[in-house]
Amino acid sequence: QVQVVETGGGLVQPGGSLRLSCAASGRIFSDNVMGWYRQAPGKQRELVARIMWNMTTVYADSVKGRFTISRNNAKNTVYLEMNSLKPEDTAVYYCNVYLPRRVAGQQADYWGQGTQVTVSS
Repeated sequence: QVQVVETGGGLVQPGGSLRLSCAASGRIFSDNVMGWYRQAPGKQRELVARIMWNMTTVYADSVKGRFTISRNNAKNTVYLEMNSLKPEDTAVYYCNVYLPRRVAGQQADYWGQGTQVTVSS
């Protein structure tokens, strides 16, 4: 099995910054994709950013220029640096690990438990 644990999050004022961290453990092949998704009340879960093992990144248009995703392949960790936060960034943020290659019994996607980010004055 693969375990995914997020840390960070909390309450921040508009214009502020937060950093989310996520660590994955278990049997994970190196060619994986790690990412952050978020879900606001009454809305569907949406991609925020993802990063491949080769450091290729994808960002949602709504966060481009404000959020930065990075990873440490040796530690199977991924980070999300969030700057210039807006009230509309308020959501539960989930870490995702996607395994293109996996051993028998593994699923393709693993999720963390989620961490709340609230942007409010």
